[in-house]
Amino acid sequence: MEYAERPLIGISSCLLGQKVRYDGSAKRNRWLIDQFGEFVDYRPICPEVAIGLGTPRPPIRLVGEPDNIRVIGADDPGFDVTERLEDFALDTAGQLGAISGYVFMSKSPSCGMERVKLYAANGYTSKKGVGAYARVLMSSLPNLPCEEEGRLNDPMLRENFVNRVFAFRRWQSLRAEGLRAAALVNFHARHKYMLMAHSQAAYQRLGRLLSHLKGVDLEQIADAYEAEFMTALKRRVSRKRHVNVLQHIQGYLKQRIDGGDKRELAESIEAYRREEVPLVVPTKLMRHYFRRNPDEYIDQQWYLDPYPQSLGLRNTI
Repeated sequence: MEYAERPLIGISSCLLGQKVRYDGSAKRNRWLIDQFGEFVDYRPICPEVAIGLGTPRPPIRLVGEPDNIRVIGADDPGFDVTERLEDFALDTAGQLGAISGYVFMSKSPSCGMERVKLYAANGYTSKKGVGAYARVLMSSLPNLPCEEEGRLNDPMLRENFVNRVFAFRRWQSLRAEGLRAAALVNFHARHKYMLMAHSQAAYQRLGRLLSHLKGVDLEQIADAYEAEFMTALKRRVSRKRHVNVLQHIQGYLKQRIDGGDKRELAESIEAYRREEVPLVVPTKLMRHYFRRNPDEYIDQQWYLDPYPQSLGLRNTI
């Protein structure tokens, strides 16, 4: 597969090794830099530094209730940077352009996506907070693939995020080229099995959305498609759903390979279903058979090659 132009990823600056944390340290993430960074470009942002806080600096924290959170100084309750972080997030959201994903620093009162420590007025703490900058940015860009570095340690969440980044980049490229009805239909067709793995219902709804494109506002249709498409891809894919898709694709080889090869492929899918092998085993074998027995339709499907194989993400799911 030919991949779209390198995705541009927003990222908390500390994850790239920049010493911008409140204590003057960094939080360099090796996978993001050494592996994922081989295929994407980064736009580092530290909202706390951007609003004028120095490095090092007194720590800040989230205070209040989940529906009314302030960002104030941990040692100085009179120091409140809530509006400054929120305003910076709004400005940044409008300036990110063709960004294809975002990686936040976890547990941060500015950048944490979820489960950030929240202090109540009575001193009680819970993990119900969301960083002020991350909350506003994600609300402003609801279709943007977002993750935080801690969650990327989960192989399934990591694979899901990377899949969404590359799918979103392809979508951005389609829109940048100018919307055409044929291009929308082709995009949907090429993502058929990927969508089916995440949600067959979403695949069908999107198909109906594109079934009558003559004389309609394509921008409006594209906006609706993007929202549904990216929401569907957020869903984790179970082994059962992967097996269902693999068996559908296997049907295209029915008249092309001999009995022994059919058994080998069926056994690899069954071994994956039994959790004896990772997803890479049946998908790699399937790609092998399609290289020997090309099928024009399957060759165009993004499911078998959704992102660079050297990332090895299907080796662990």
